[in-house]
Amino acid sequence: MTTDEAHESTLGDDFASLAAYVKDHRAGGYDVDTVVESVCARCGGRVFAIGVDDEVGCAERLCLACDDAVLIADSEDHWSEAEPVQCECPCGGEEFTIGVGFTPVGDGSDDVRWVSIGLRCVQDGTLGVYTDWKIDYSPSAHLRRMA
Repeated sequence: MTTDEAHESTLGDDFASLAAYVKDHRAGGYDVDTVVESVCARCGGRVFAIGVDDEVGCAERLCLACDDAVLIADSEDHWSEAEPVQCECPCGGEEFTIGVGFTPVGDGSDDVRWVSIGLRCVQDGTLGVYTDWKIDYSPSAHLRRMA
């Protein structure tokens, strides 16, 4: 999988540059209000391998420090029907920092309309949004804690 073709290849040095890139992506044409950095709850690791299914709309990250696997946002609800593909940077790198973007419903609640998975390649710093998916249920604010 490569970076989102709607964006030219962009490089970033840190999480702030990844967060800005995810916000610029505008999942579903809507503004992303929050980007949360994925951090392993088990060991505090911030570098992951990640598999996504762009058709089903789900993602699983694997901490490269401790091998803890976590499904992102509501991915558990769809994982059984998923055919995930391992993410790979155009440079060939498969190790990433992850920023999960959340687009609000827009009615003043914290409910989520879209989830975006942004990645920064550890090898060369290339930024990309590798998948996003629509959330069509409420309440969904709890997804903001599931990066």
